[in-house]
Amino acid sequence: MHPVLIRFGPLTIHTYGFLIAVGFLVALWLAAIRAGKEGIPSGKIMDLGFYVLLAAIVGSRLFFVLINAEHYISRPLDIFKIWEGGLVFYGGVLLALPIAVWHIKRTGLDLWGTADILAPSIAIGHAFGRLGCLAAGCCHGKPAENLPWGIIFTNPESLAPTNVPLHPTQIYESAGELLIFLLLLLIGTHKAFKGQLFMLYLIFYAVLRFIVEFFRGDSGRGFIMENISVSQGISVLIFVIGLIGVLMLRRRTLIR
Repeated sequence: MHPVLIRFGPLTIHTYGFLIAVGFLVALWLAAIRAGKEGIPSGKIMDLGFYVLLAAIVGSRLFFVLINAEHYISRPLDIFKIWEGGLVFYGGVLLALPIAVWHIKRTGLDLWGTADILAPSIAIGHAFGRLGCLAAGCCHGKPAENLPWGIIFTNPESLAPTNVPLHPTQIYESAGELLIFLLLLLIGTHKAFKGQLFMLYLIFYAVLRFIVEFFRGDSGRGFIMENISVSQGISVLIFVIGLIGVLMLRRRTLIR
């Protein structure tokens, strides 16, 4: 689509990075508002957001690099070219979660209450991030010659194959994340126990990602076996964790 947002002399601003930044700011703003309603100082959420963002970027990049180790061993400097795409969401989660738990406990915040505050923000922030993927052409779909809503990338700087109709997988996931965001806000008005929104996010996103992966066409994301990607394997694990989490947290609330 439009990999470069602004190019002025030596200055180049990539649309991918810009939309990720916008998504983070929107997510942080929303989390701060929700925290305020819960009587939590917005400054604590801002600090938490900084640690989570840093861990998510590092984790998502490292995961992608590990999956494509052969390429990066021969071209180590490419590891730092984040503007070319190559951030795996689940990799970010794997590193951001322990960092978030550590910071939440260090600052004396309630773990599951804070997780519920962050859950809708994760969804809306990720929705913006996938639009960044659309602009860059990464995380692109499979060829779809007869698909009425197939998209064609024509920009030679795009990371997707050009002049071929493709499944708009970035839009699939962005729209799905927006739907998850709205569902979490709705459920949050009458949630039954702390941690419910966060666990439901894990369940909803795992299902969304598992389905979208069938339409992805970028082979660099890694595969467990033929037609089953690494992300689909992780999605199954995340779904099970979310389901167990819902049952355990709900049971703990009932016992109390």
